[in-house]
Amino acid sequence: MLNVGQRVRLAADLRLAGSVTPAGEPAEEAEEAGAFTGSVALAAGVEGTVERVHEHRRRQSHEVGEYLRLKSLLDDFGHQMPPESRRQLKEQVEALEEHWIAHRLRMLRVTVRVRLDNGFVLDDVPEEAFASA
Repeated sequence: MLNVGQRVRLAADLRLAGSVTPAGEPAEEAEEAGAFTGSVALAAGVEGTVERVHEHRRRQSHEVGEYLRLKSLLDDFGHQMPPESRRQLKEQVEALEEHWIAHRLRMLRVTVRVRLDNGFVLDDVPEEAFASA
């Protein structure tokens, strides 16, 4: 996890592409006149400083909520349940486990704003694009 103020370096080459608006022109006028297109390439290893870290928490699905509820029930009271009830509960938990695993893998997405030493600012970039300098 990256922190604000941390020095980082770009982990891979990046190419930024899209429409380009001349400075000083409102975006609407540039779009009407026909936008320019362009790209900028940034080489791996370019260093900068993290200005902001933003954590995006994803909502859990119904299946994930049900898995958490049943797993808690099994963990807390499974030892007190009749064997057949415990077996059925284990089967229900196992059936929902793949939803829980998938949720955990994508539960937290972190993006950063980094001011590179060359003056460029990259915003809303996944933290995986950077390594500690």
